Amino acid sequence: MASLPQAPPDPVQAVAVDRPEPPAIQRVRRRRRPSGEAPPLPAHLNASGKWWLSLSALVVVAWGVVIVTNTVTFVDVADTWVLQALADVRTPGLTRAADVAGVLATRQALYVLWLVNLVALAALRRWRHLFVWLGAGLVVVQIGSGLVSLMARPRPYDVEIIGSWAGFSMPSLPMAALSAFLISMAYAFIPAGRLRTRAKYGIAVLLAVTALSRLYLAQDHPTDIVAGVIFGVAVPLAAFRLLAPNDVYPVRYTRGRPAHLDVTGARGDAIIRALQDQLGLIASEVKPFGLEGSGGSTPLRICVKGDPDTYVFGKLYAATHVRSDRWYKLGRTLLYGRLEDEKPYHSVRRLVQYEDYILRLMSDADLPVAHPLGIVEITPEREYLLVNEFFDGAQEIGDAEIDDAVVDQGLSVVRRMWEIGLAHRDIKPANLMVRDGTLLVIDTAFAEVRPSPWRQAVDLANMMLVLGLRVGAERVYVRARRHFSDEEIAEAFAATRGLTMPSQLRHMLRQQGKDLHGDFLKLLPYRLPPIRIQRWTWRRVVLTVSALFVLALVGFLVGGTLLKPPL
Repeated sequence: MASLPQAPPDPVQAVAVDRPEPPAIQRVRRRRRPSGEAPPLPAHLNASGKWWLSLSALVVVAWGVVIVTNTVTFVDVADTWVLQALADVRTPGLTRAADVAGVLATRQALYVLWLVNLVALAALRRWRHLFVWLGAGLVVVQIGSGLVSLMARPRPYDVEIIGSWAGFSMPSLPMAALSAFLISMAYAFIPAGRLRTRAKYGIAVLLAVTALSRLYLAQDHPTDIVAGVIFGVAVPLAAFRLLAPNDVYPVRYTRGRPAHLDVTGARGDAIIRALQDQLGLIASEVKPFGLEGSGGSTPLRICVKGDPDTYVFGKLYAATHVRSDRWYKLGRTLLYGRLEDEKPYHSVRRLVQYEDYILRLMSDADLPVAHPLGIVEITPEREYLLVNEFFDGAQEIGDAEIDDAVVDQGLSVVRRMWEIGLAHRDIKPANLMVRDGTLLVIDTAFAEVRPSPWRQAVDLANMMLVLGLRVGAERVYVRARRHFSDEEIAEAFAATRGLTMPSQLRHMLRQQGKDLHGDFLKLLPYRLPPIRIQRWTWRRVVLTVSALFVLALVGFLVGGTLLKPPL
């Protein structure tokens, strides 16, 4: 330790942080969207979804009218006439064929479909589609069973029933369940486009063959089957289009994170139109950028027309990101307690507003962050685009040349955040860029205003670890003592252990095979006791008990479902 320079008498000093000016961006006149005009990307069910829901409502209204007007006998006579016509052409060969054709609507086949879908979606880790599929299937079966009991329609009369049956017949519960399972499979397993369209035609053929078999065997009335199919198709169709839309939760078998939205097609056109209307930026190209370092949004590089053309950076946020943030913060609270006890965002608008505010706060404090350019609304309360300066030509700190000046800039960033009462909270190599010898900080989404001293100490340790990956612990420690006291550095490493480091930083430390944290501890003139990370609060206790109860209840329900068929 004798070779190391002593800390300055007053390590807490004002530090000037270099902040380059952004390039000029050409704008045009903005256009305010008139009242009543649809947003750039409206949320809708599509025509087919509305059509099937309308048919379901029509079926309910029709049966209400039939019951009120006492015209049930007329419907029964018409159904019986159809069944008798099919019974007149029965032969032993056709009966065997009908038994085979109707196998998909049997109790055993429906149970196999239920179980295979459940296992396959869980194996693919397609959780959103799994929960929507489970919910739609349970709604169809449970409401269908209630309607069967309410209508209490007997099986066909004046026709010999030669197939298996149980209970009342309206609507046909086997056909409703089969329709729901097949449509759910199409939306959960088959990518949108021509392939899914072909699958729907195939499903229509399967349902037609199965329905004809049940009519031939006199298991259902024709109107039972029509009502069951309409109900079985409408519920999962609406559920998947509203709760797991293709543009947010695409079915794909290539690697990719659910947070990364597709920015081609209708969404890409909507982004270009909204940029011009709301920010006056004429975009010629919108492409994903840096997806490997982002898990909570869809980062974009946007080319803006001008003389010359320039680039801006956009972060596309959707309602799915808010839900992910909510689950992430709940998990952190359960695992770590008070130090991670954060309140989730209640809307995507609030999430984007907060990040824009933090970016402007850091920009006003002359921190080397991107200049904010504004917020673009794509779909109200569902999708927003945060636009700021793009650091063209910048490299991630792990790939750039590092000297003492860059090390000093990184430490100065932490000191400056301490002075203005901020914590970045996600300091890792992917969030530190270098351009022409200047350190730049990106991704302020997790930043916190008026953080705890523990938060600020963790920022310092993570910054030193990131810099130490490139130039070594001793060199960083020498420079750090120009900005921080030994006590502050010791506190930082007392607060920082594996759990408090971003996952990318932990991974890179393991790759190098060095105990960089231990190297810094050896350089300290003294050590402080490790700061306890686990903190219990009443909120954590209540959330933990509630989570265990919900897990037990879900396990009981799913276990009960697996042990018996859905019908």
